[in-house]
Amino acid sequence: MTRRILRFALAPLFALLAALAFAPAPPLAGQCSDCVFPGETWEVVRGPQLALRGWDRQTLQRATAFLRDSANSTGVVVAHRGRIVFTFGDIEELSYLASVRKSILAILYGPWVDNGVIDLDATLADLGVDDVGGLLPIERQATVEHLITARSGVYHPASDAGDNLADAPPRGSQEPGTYMLYSNWDFNAAGAVFELLTGRDIYDEAQAQLAIPLGFEDWDRSIQRKSGNLTVSRNPAYHFWLSTRDMARIGHLMLNEGGWNGEQVIPRDWARRIVSVVTPLEEMNPPVRRDGYFGYGYMWWIFDGPRVSGPFEGSYTGRGAVGQWISVFPALDLVIAHKTRSAYGRTTSWRSWQRLVELLFEAHGVEMTGPYPWER
Repeated sequence: MTRRILRFALAPLFALLAALAFAPAPPLAGQCSDCVFPGETWEVVRGPQLALRGWDRQTLQRATAFLRDSANSTGVVVAHRGRIVFTFGDIEELSYLASVRKSILAILYGPWVDNGVIDLDATLADLGVDDVGGLLPIERQATVEHLITARSGVYHPASDAGDNLADAPPRGSQEPGTYMLYSNWDFNAAGAVFELLTGRDIYDEAQAQLAIPLGFEDWDRSIQRKSGNLTVSRNPAYHFWLSTRDMARIGHLMLNEGGWNGEQVIPRDWARRIVSVVTPLEEMNPPVRRDGYFGYGYMWWIFDGPRVSGPFEGSYTGRGAVGQWISVFPALDLVIAHKTRSAYGRTTSWRSWQRLVELLFEAHGVEMTGPYPWER
């Protein structure tokens, strides 16, 4: 009798343990509680289901009309809590991704910083880093962290254009770490240092860290290639060729602070760190950048300053020339991936991106606590 009683008394405990063993993994810290993750393909919300998930179909149609008639966008993916709620154009096409490459490199740094292979305090002198014509002694005191936050104080020309070098102070005039300037030399050197310290090619690492675990649908390692004038600088640029829907997977990874379907792909602390403000709005350079709403983190642009409130708080974006963005709005569990293919000779203006955001927020019934940052 005692054994029967004990057996029946323990039965609920065994059932509970079995349920826990086979239950889905709980959300990782920082992950939105009801986010899902794309598998081989994204789950797409259509028709009447849009309203059930808080989206107005007619307003989304207005967004389509705007992109078709008034912007040069070639691909847009909007993902809400891991489901696609809006697309435009060709979202599968692989095309050249400009400065968003820097935000992707920031992600790749994470596991190597976490395991101690990359020491962010190592200086260029420690690493034996130099460049065409030589770096100044003060420049060689810049650290790896200074490179990936655009605060190196090195104003050597880069192998590719597209930065604020024309507005740089005289070489050697700024102590490393004290002055932010958006400089491709910093970003390209950050790529070279990554490969030096890890022994890994950036594209191989992007495949291992992102394309495979996130299940990129369109990744092609064979077309990824570096470029730049190496007679100007030894460090090439590492542009990527990605599809818009795979850009959205990167945004969803960041929304979930490096977590992906129960696995921590990128260390959570690092995922949070790279999208935190290092250079606040009031310290951005050249000074014209201070009349805006972006500070800077670790190769990510962070919404910052007095114009930022409501759904823009804690938001950030990767930005690239001609109209390439991976924008993340954690307060809304929202990711916007936008592509304009440069090979078509098109450019999408920043104002067009702003208008798209306005329409998407309207479609989702987002209540602003004040004007949009660009309205002041």
